[in-house]
Amino acid sequence: MHNPYLPYPVRLAELRVETEDKNLRTFKFEFLNPGDEEKFAYMPGQFAELSVPGQGEIPIGIASSPTEKGHVLFTVNRVGQVSSYMHNMKEGDIMGIRGPLGHPYPLDKLEGKNLIIIAGGFAVTTLRSTIVWLLQPENRPKYGKITFVYGARNPGLLLYEDQWREWQKRDDIDVYVTIDREAPGWDGKVGFVPAVTKEVCPPPENTAAIICGPPIMIKFTQPVLEEAGFEPENIIMSLENRMKCGLGICGRCNVGPEYVCKDGPVFTLAQLNKLPREY
Repeated sequence: MHNPYLPYPVRLAELRVETEDKNLRTFKFEFLNPGDEEKFAYMPGQFAELSVPGQGEIPIGIASSPTEKGHVLFTVNRVGQVSSYMHNMKEGDIMGIRGPLGHPYPLDKLEGKNLIIIAGGFAVTTLRSTIVWLLQPENRPKYGKITFVYGARNPGLLLYEDQWREWQKRDDIDVYVTIDREAPGWDGKVGFVPAVTKEVCPPPENTAAIICGPPIMIKFTQPVLEEAGFEPENIIMSLENRMKCGLGICGRCNVGPEYVCKDGPVFTLAQLNKLPREY
């Protein structure tokens, strides 16, 4: 078994600027050692610690799907020392990835259900992973109707545009991308994620919701789903904003007795209803 404290060495194969402000970039990493990719076995919803020697580590959700072989993707917001260092990296540079960590979305338990997947801001990363996985030909027949709602403040902050525009052309997923306010040239919806969710939400019968976004988005989207009739066990949230060391050792990720890094970051609302409202 791989030591969870030791990162896998990886090489930066490709770096893509995602947003107009250039603060969000997607890093495509390839594993240096044969066999490490197989050991780094993950599912959508999990995260990893991106480890830079001499700089530190940051917990970031995995944006690639396990169905995408040969690499792993992370989209990183430039907000601190490690992320700033990474934004200055060049293709070919070496760093480390520690993980995978946490629990994934319970996709095996959701087979046979309709799904509404709700993303806000750059928290769309693990939901990109989820949708790519769901749309794989071997996986898509296991699920019913799929609805995807994704919002950002303005068009320049939307991630993965090439991909979600391709999804919009498909007949096996309904995609609704929204921005907060009108913008020149924008051809999608306008409005906050909770309002769009209320507008396009499928009936709650045999349907599960997966949500990942900033706390304020989750705060106002949760009541929309509850009012629509979703049961707490069918509302699934990722508390990525609480992730810290990845192993529950530092103790800074707890919500009541639960450690988000170790016991999450994925929880159902039924689980969260038993915890303090700290998320």
